[in-house]
Amino acid sequence: MRAKLATLVLFCVVDTLGFGILVPLVPYMADRFGTPPQLITPILGSYSLCQLLAAPWWGRLSDRYGRRPIMMSSLAGACLSYVLLALAHNSWWLLASRMLAGFMAGNIAAAFAYAADVSSPQRRAATLGLVGAAIGTGFALGPPLGGLLAGADPHQADFLRPALVSIGTSLLAILLVALLLPESHAPGARSSVPLRGLGGAWRLLHERPVLALLAAATLSVTCSQAILESIFAIWALHRYGFGPRAVGLLLFGIALPALLMQGGLVRVLVPRFGELRLAVAGVTAFVAGLAVVGTGPVLGLTILGLVLCGIGLGAYNPSASSLASRQSTGSDRGAVLGAYVASGSLARVIGPFTSGPVYAGAGPAAPFLMGACLTLPALWLLRAAGRRMQPYAS
Repeated sequence: MRAKLATLVLFCVVDTLGFGILVPLVPYMADRFGTPPQLITPILGSYSLCQLLAAPWWGRLSDRYGRRPIMMSSLAGACLSYVLLALAHNSWWLLASRMLAGFMAGNIAAAFAYAADVSSPQRRAATLGLVGAAIGTGFALGPPLGGLLAGADPHQADFLRPALVSIGTSLLAILLVALLLPESHAPGARSSVPLRGLGGAWRLLHERPVLALLAAATLSVTCSQAILESIFAIWALHRYGFGPRAVGLLLFGIALPALLMQGGLVRVLVPRFGELRLAVAGVTAFVAGLAVVGTGPVLGLTILGLVLCGIGLGAYNPSASSLASRQSTGSDRGAVLGAYVASGSLARVIGPFTSGPVYAGAGPAAPFLMGACLTLPALWLLRAAGRRMQPYAS
């Protein structure tokens, strides 16, 4: 198990590193093409819209055909999307690149399903936390690396080099899966349930009310996270004149605390407090962080708010993922996690499609304060899930 998990962790780091490199750059590319803020964030949201439509299919396919083929297929699609991004010369190319990447984004759900396959029920939260930390490592290192490759000047930034590095990371991740990662989902355990796409995900949520409550809480939290991430580069450019390099370093202020939580502290805190309490604490910290970012008058308070957001997300995400995985049986874990990931994908559609118009119409602080308000219902949803918690067989 240790060798499999080590390879999976390395795969997640390399894969998300390529994605993270481009996170702070797409808004600057769209701005260079003359796209207004209220249209830049929907370009970012198009990725999650397509992921929302595709994620349940990927989950079912991984239950039927195994985790490895899904990982490699989705990575090949991501690689092609980075090629389109490298060739982009207007906003339509950016949109096409983001949509293709979203349709092919089945690797994260498959990676979580793989981790759940190879872990015992008692160790699942820690294992998912480790995978989340690996994903967080890629996202933590990606933005500052992308900013370093692009440069500090928002008007003269080089977008080709980051795209080429992302292409290379995708190819490396494919090789890791092909050569070093054995299949975790044995043929005898594979599901013969018909592939039902998004409708199958909604049916799972209807049949399993605890999963539905957890998915709704994650929708609330992730929507606010998407608002923060989609508008932050534009906000930092207009408020401080920051280019890709500075924005990448500031986003590191979210990613590093989340990484430390998921990679180490979660293992200590879950046995002591339980996943549910830790998830509630994470939501509380995240709300506080958004409020500080939205109202803080100086850069120091902005950094403090970003750190609070990172701590909150680092506590919430592995805890909620573990609770969701416990609502599955051995043969439908990929479908369950696909449905759960779909809720986050829906949130990442709502967030960017609203953050730009709210920013343009209500002012720079409005998206962050709106995100804080949207996150608060997650506290009630988590408590409701806790009252009804009846884990399915693992």
